[in-house]
Amino acid sequence: MRAMVLEEIGKPLVAVKRPLPEPLPGQVQLKVEACAVCRTDLHVVDGDLPRPKLPLVPGHEIVGIVEAVGSGVDSARIGRRVGVPWLGHTCRTCFYCRSNRENLCDSPLFTRYSRDGGFATHVVADADYAFDLDAAGDPVSLAPLLCAGLIGWRSLKRAGDGQKIGIYGFGAAAHIVTQLCLWQGKQVFAFTRLADTAAQRFALDLGAAWAGASDEAPPEHLDAAIIFAPVGDLVPIALKAVRKGGRVVCGGIHMTDLPAMPYAALWGERELLSVANLTRQDAREFLAIAAEAGVRTRTTVYPLDKANAALDDLRAGRLIGAAVLVP
Repeated sequence: MRAMVLEEIGKPLVAVKRPLPEPLPGQVQLKVEACAVCRTDLHVVDGDLPRPKLPLVPGHEIVGIVEAVGSGVDSARIGRRVGVPWLGHTCRTCFYCRSNRENLCDSPLFTRYSRDGGFATHVVADADYAFDLDAAGDPVSLAPLLCAGLIGWRSLKRAGDGQKIGIYGFGAAAHIVTQLCLWQGKQVFAFTRLADTAAQRFALDLGAAWAGASDEAPPEHLDAAIIFAPVGDLVPIALKAVRKGGRVVCGGIHMTDLPAMPYAALWGERELLSVANLTRQDAREFLAIAAEAGVRTRTTVYPLDKANAALDDLRAGRLIGAAVLVP
């Protein structure tokens, strides 16, 4: 198999050849069709998330075909298209797993952090965390759903039932969440990097009611805001943008430190929440809803050996939508 490997934090990925990974009991082996590139991949490569397994194959928005199964897995899954997300394994015995909050598991394993991911031609994954996908679908279009979509969906659920939703950081997750909001009859207010008129046009083309820079005030108070940009300074800005009783949801796994802010920014029963990982139920819900809502992802395709270019483009904000690697 071929893979792009992180050997040292802060260094470019290296192209290597390896033996095919054999599925262990309870696992499946996939031939990778596509793997989207997530900002969390950047956080691992750049060292924002500590102590990843090294050497490491990044990539956790994987679409592939099951080619082999380990013991205990139904052989009927061979030949099926499946998707593999960030959360790859849970203990099933801790307090959180036993209370239907496996996303908070005390002993989890994460795809492309604790174990190798999808920047490769083949990968192994727990069968229970490999979700059946549409056999007739486009694997490139499906790949961003496995993290940008899933975390976006969980963030939107945490945002509550409000009708006016602000989204800070208009990238892969935001363009999926916008489509879900519009399908639900909500209004979207998009906040982008300063002077990022391309992202603002993209948001408006998708149907956003308003788009502007992240330091601008929206034309009316929001019911809730979701922050996908990993920028802590956005928290007091978003709190100021939501009405009394509104919610601000931090949707990323990493964010720069929150600044000191006056208590008045939070007062008025505003709520500040975070999102951690996902549950298998989130995945089942979202994949069904994405199909029903007709979600369409915007992607830029890179060959596997151009993974470093994809990461560079994401880091520099040159992408509209999601980058996807194809072996």
